[in-house]
Amino acid sequence: MALDKATVAHIAALARIRLTEAELDPLADELSHILTWMEQLNEVDTAGVAPMASVAAAGRKSTATRVESRSRGTRTAATAKPK
Repeated sequence: MALDKATVAHIAALARIRLTEAELDPLADELSHILTWMEQLNEVDTAGVAPMASVAAAGRKSTATRVESRSRGTRTAATAKPK
C-alpha cells in the first residue's frame, strides 16, 4: 500500500505533528513499507494460535529467600561496646 504526500500530511495533522515539505516524501516511503509489511503479516495463518496479552515472557522471577536467626537489632547490640 503506497501512501502519497497528501495522505501523510493529513495523518501528521491529525496527530498534531508538524512536518516540513522535505520530511513528507521519506516519511511516506517509510510508512508505505510498514503497511506493506503489515499486509504480509495478515497473510500468515494464525488459526489455532492462542492470543497473547503481551509478547514478554509471563511469570515472575523467583529469588532465593534468606532467613537469618537474629534480627538486626540483636546483632547490633551484641557488637556494641559495654558502658
